[in-house]
Amino acid sequence: MLRAILGGHGLHTVYQPIIDVARGVVVGYEALTRFSGFPVSGPELWFAAARKHGCSAELQAAALRSALPRQHILPPNCFLTVNIGPEVLDHEAVRQVWAEHGDLRGVVVELTEHVEIDDWRALEPDLNRLRAAGALLAVDDAGSGYAGLTRLLSLRPSMIKLDRALVQDIDRDEAKRALVEMLGSFAGRIDAWLLAEGIERPGELVALSDLGVPLAQGYHLGRPAPPWAPITGEAERDLLNRPPASAGRTLRRHLEHPPVVTDVTLACAAFDDPGIDLVVLCDEQRRPIAALDERTAPFPVLTAALRINVDSPVEDAALRAITRADWSQPLLCTDNAGRYVGIVRIPRLIHALGTAT
Repeated sequence: MLRAILGGHGLHTVYQPIIDVARGVVVGYEALTRFSGFPVSGPELWFAAARKHGCSAELQAAALRSALPRQHILPPNCFLTVNIGPEVLDHEAVRQVWAEHGDLRGVVVELTEHVEIDDWRALEPDLNRLRAAGALLAVDDAGSGYAGLTRLLSLRPSMIKLDRALVQDIDRDEAKRALVEMLGSFAGRIDAWLLAEGIERPGELVALSDLGVPLAQGYHLGRPAPPWAPITGEAERDLLNRPPASAGRTLRRHLEHPPVVTDVTLACAAFDDPGIDLVVLCDEQRRPIAALDERTAPFPVLTAALRINVDSPVEDAALRAITRADWSQPLLCTDNAGRYVGIVRIPRLIHALGTAT
């Protein structure tokens, strides 16, 4: 059966929606492998068999090759997550798939851990190649034990997926809520998105929304399906009926909106206006890269400013800002999909703290 699958028969991909909790809209999809036409259908059984028979890398490469082509036809402003075992990152079959796809911007590579990894540092060359191609890294099962936490410290991922065991019945368990709050604070300090997966009940979704978890996934929100399934009507109503968070103590009310460019050569022209002292550089998906001012012209080196969610509390933003060496750089504020929405300058942040009541 494995030989048949690797020969191109019976493997296909479905896509499960990932939801922006604050806005109640789909912002991404996770690619999940399915097997049809065989007496065994469970994906975990197939991948376990592939590890047993020494063809794990080949099967995972086949799964990637099935999933990635549809990334180019995703709905606007959506990302795609794909799964890969870190133990096969250096295999030529897997490297070949990345090379074939080329530009990995908009792709989140989720590192699973079905095989124990003794030394994450040995993976750095392949992880750096993925980052250089534009991919973001994610880890799953956060909060599932000491190994999971040390992996977070080693990898500093851009996305952290909460273990299903933490999400299940979180609305009924205060200890789970406290742990998710801690992981949310950690994610914010390393500029990572927190994603809760495995949400199956409305109560779980409401609790995670109250905790400020920005991204969510699960059967209650949308099942794995052919491209491109929307959020379920029930979950959409749950989110839209939530009382809006007050913007009074968040960064949103302190935003400024300097010019935005997608090429550094356009920044020089923007500074021809004497009223412009800062320009924000974004990529084609309007994700912020750096804040530029006339001191850095002609911009030989781009140093990314601190990116932070626009609905972050002022106090949390200040705690992150004080760790930076250059306070002249503003905060680059993004929405829950990572798109640029404005800047907050540090003097304004300090003033907001000073006038708090």
